[in-house]
Amino acid sequence: MNFKNTFELIETFKKRALKPSEWMRYTFEKIKEKGAKFNIFISIYPERAKKLAKEADIRYIKGTNRILEGIPVVVKDNICVKGMLTTCGSHILENFISPYNATVVDKLISAGAIIIGKSNMDEFAMGSSNETSYFGPVLNPVDERYVPGGSSGGSAAAVAANIVHLALGTDTGGSIRLPASFCGVVGLKPTYGRVSRYGLVAYASSLDQIGPITQTVEDAALLLKIISGKDPYDSTSVNIEVKDYVKELELPVKGLKIGLPKEYFNEGLSYEVANVISKTKELLQNMGVNFIEVSLPHTKYAIACYYLIATAEASSNLARYDGVRYGFRFDEKEIDLAEMYEATRSLGFGKEVKRRIMLGTYALSSGYYDQYYLKAQKVRTLIKNEMLQALKECDALLTPTSPTPPFKIGEKISDPLQMYLSDIFTVTANLAGLPAISVPAGRTEQGLPIGVQIIGNFFQEDIILRIAKAILQEGGFK
Repeated sequence: MNFKNTFELIETFKKRALKPSEWMRYTFEKIKEKGAKFNIFISIYPERAKKLAKEADIRYIKGTNRILEGIPVVVKDNICVKGMLTTCGSHILENFISPYNATVVDKLISAGAIIIGKSNMDEFAMGSSNETSYFGPVLNPVDERYVPGGSSGGSAAAVAANIVHLALGTDTGGSIRLPASFCGVVGLKPTYGRVSRYGLVAYASSLDQIGPITQTVEDAALLLKIISGKDPYDSTSVNIEVKDYVKELELPVKGLKIGLPKEYFNEGLSYEVANVISKTKELLQNMGVNFIEVSLPHTKYAIACYYLIATAEASSNLARYDGVRYGFRFDEKEIDLAEMYEATRSLGFGKEVKRRIMLGTYALSSGYYDQYYLKAQKVRTLIKNEMLQALKECDALLTPTSPTPPFKIGEKISDPLQMYLSDIFTVTANLAGLPAISVPAGRTEQGLPIGVQIIGNFFQEDIILRIAKAILQEGGFK
């Protein structure tokens, strides 16, 4: 049973041609077949999901069904769901069960969606390949020899493996868009403040955003509308009108002006990625889109700027994991409190998390704060201002999502600098707080997916979704 998108599946439920409970059984059959094969899930909840699906059957019979009634959804394992494990892919939270729901989860439940499980992820969302998880790496369903991208690789793999149509990921420096590109699906990072972060386990609070990972742009638009909005529990969420993103997709792209930042097209860009960008540009030009060249000269500082700010915030946020209040504790007799802290954090955190905590602590330390962290914040402002200036000249920017196609498992894990460079085209949107989407637009000669990125102005998710739909529908991913 295959459905083009969530809308088609819901129509089938409404016509009584298929029950949500039947679809849920089929979903867990797919999880049994593919979930373990690709190491997609950290935890699944079949009995809970099947019970809720039977309740959805009754709602469709009574005509009281809600917008996502009976639709299975996968949630990344750093988003809290009451009564479910929330491990963040880490040993230190291996047995932590959330006592409350994240706001996005409450919104999904209110819409009738059923959370079926928590997806595998890079530990505390720190990684670009989904190889740093305590629970082992996720494999790319397109070709299991390759990484699915990180840190939301489990959510992207669940969608790419056709287990679910809808999943939630989180994006701190590209962690929705990179796995979307590598797995050949759609991934959207909303404007900072568009979606509540309440119930999201923090990595870097000024950069983190929750967003949809889906098979189609229409599903991304639907999911974004449901999870967006002001939240009294999150002071960084913004009270700005949430548009009907699905309806906005009906508008044409003709007449839109798109900028091509020249700094994104340099010698480090794979020729296969460059070729896909060129074909995407030609496709959109044939649809009446105009292109101009823009310049973002501070882009070359983006990776250094991002990794200073992100690691500094991580150092602060992860200080709470000390073995005292919750999570893993190294509990041996005859050790003092300081020794317990040290042993708990040494054993509880993986190598990449410890690396970033140490980098961040150093950047915030006395004598280095002004030299590193404060300077990075100033560069962040320069990056943001020049992106906004470019977006005054055009409606959106078109860039690669990643400088390369998916790489093989193990290829970069021992070289952190090369791994960090995977995010070179995605971190700028997080630093500026702008919305950005990755949409599949082509394949390599080996058949691996290649995504392109569209970056928009603040709270203009409707425009980048419209462009993404045009790319995907009119020729993109074949």
